Amino acid sequence: MGREIVSAEENLQQRYNDSVSSYPQTPMLALNHVSFVCTSLSRSIRFYVDVLGFILIKRPSSFDFEGAWLFNYGVGIHLLEVENVPVKKGKINPKDNHISFQCYDMKRLIRKLENMKIEYVTAVVEDGGIMVDQLFFHDPDGYMIEICNCENLPVLPLSSCPLKLSSPNNRSTAPSTSYGKPRTSISSGFGTRVIPSHLFIRFQWIEVPTYSAPLKLQEQPCLTT
Repeated sequence: MGREIVSAEENLQQRYNDSVSSYPQTPMLALNHVSFVCTSLSRSIRFYVDVLGFILIKRPSSFDFEGAWLFNYGVGIHLLEVENVPVKKGKINPKDNHISFQCYDMKRLIRKLENMKIEYVTAVVEDGGIMVDQLFFHDPDGYMIEICNCENLPVLPLSSCPLKLSSPNNRSTAPSTSYGKPRTSISSGFGTRVIPSHLFIRFQWIEVPTYSAPLKLQEQPCLTT
């Protein structure tokens, strides 16, 4: 039985290698930007500037619709203001669609979110003794943002790694810790800890107010451990 499982894994790995080698090379360079529709352009700009540190850059003057371009960390964020944006905001779920940014000081960013009264969820992923901290929160329209130190994980092409099929019997259990400290209850502030089951720039001036969290979060009392 054991040999049959190994043979199945080897067959899957060979099929993957064959399929990859059969395609011509894709002439891609890098991720350029992500684009979001939003209900309030000024509010979303303030969020990405004040919370995530993006800066406004010039967008084509031929555009005849409301929007803004922001840039930092080698990637752009394009915002488009439209009416009747579908409501996406709900309970923070690390498995939802999201964009992710690497961070060199997770605790500092958590303090910033708490000072701005932005709700967040933290998680820890362990793989082969490597620990990755994750931080999830929503932008004003409910789009998920992840902050992590995912650079801890090496980027290894699957073709160079032995294939391991997961099953109920061999799944590892993620440690119930956050930043190395056991936790059994909700953290302070608005954060909740969970373990999931992973140029030259020309500025464009737009008059916008300072970003503030939605009222319902501002009125929420702090949670303590």
